Amino acid sequence: MSEALRKTPTPNGGTVDEIEILTFDLGGETFAFDAIIVQEILDLLPETAVPGSRPFVASVINFRGKVIPLADIRLAFGMDATKTTIDSRIIVIQLDIEGEPTLIGVRTDKVHEVTTLAKSAGEPPPSVGMRWRPDFIECLVRRDSEFIIIPNLQAIFSAQHERNTAPAHSA
Repeated sequence: MSEALRKTPTPNGGTVDEIEILTFDLGGETFAFDAIIVQEILDLLPETAVPGSRPFVASVINFRGKVIPLADIRLAFGMDATKTTIDSRIIVIQLDIEGEPTLIGVRTDKVHEVTTLAKSAGEPPPSVGMRWRPDFIECLVRRDSEFIIIPNLQAIFSAQHERNTAPAHSA
């Protein structure tokens, strides 16, 4: 998972590795990012469409005077794009892409909370029965009666980058 781990004492004198996460909704599912990569949570901002871009990153926004791409990761998971609502937010994250720290806005349906989860509660996605690419999911974490999906952002953005830089095929 992430390096945003902290050791929390247990009643028996041991410690539990915990990770801080920011939970949010996408297409009726609960997802989470490691809190350490989150730069800011924004209300929706005006978007500028980028002609010829792919739907995954079809626009850019102005974030503190910088132009950053706005990604809709629901498309990487094969979900339908949805209309924004009063609860929609943009989470600005920083990822290393090709060795460069890169700011990216991620459109979400609703942001919930920053919370901690036990690192040991994370499990790899099942190899059968998943409707999403398993390499796009870092792990699933059970919290009460729900699962929180921790996406593998490096795999998602690398796959999108490979698509964008692949040579065009001629027919």
